[in-house]
Amino acid sequence: QVQLVESGGGLVQAGGSLRLSCAASGRIFSSYAMGWFRQAPGKEREFVAAISRVGWNTRYADSVKGRFTVSRDNAKNTVYLQIDSLKAEDTAVYYCATGSSMATFHLDTDYWGSGTLVTVSS
Repeated sequence: QVQLVESGGGLVQAGGSLRLSCAASGRIFSSYAMGWFRQAPGKEREFVAAISRVGWNTRYADSVKGRFTVSRDNAKNTVYLQIDSLKAEDTAVYYCATGSSMATFHLDTDYWGSGTLVTVSS
């Protein structure tokens, strides 16, 4: 069993930055690929970014490449999502999740946090 708690969301102006954090507890954090999804109002949840167990490899949705950076600190059992150049369309609830593989993360996840809301004002 893994518990995930996201933090760092909030209200920010377009063009600004945020860093989301996801703290994990339970089973060994480094056993899992980690990543982020988001769900905008009225839309389906979508894959955002994933990072491999050790943190050497990352994947991003095309819509966020160049603006989002996923990272992890296995010593702190935490995964991060740095979001730069925020746009109104980035407004969503952001969820972190665990998975068995970074490559298939968008299809195969195990545990989820409850999400943190990011609101971008234009």
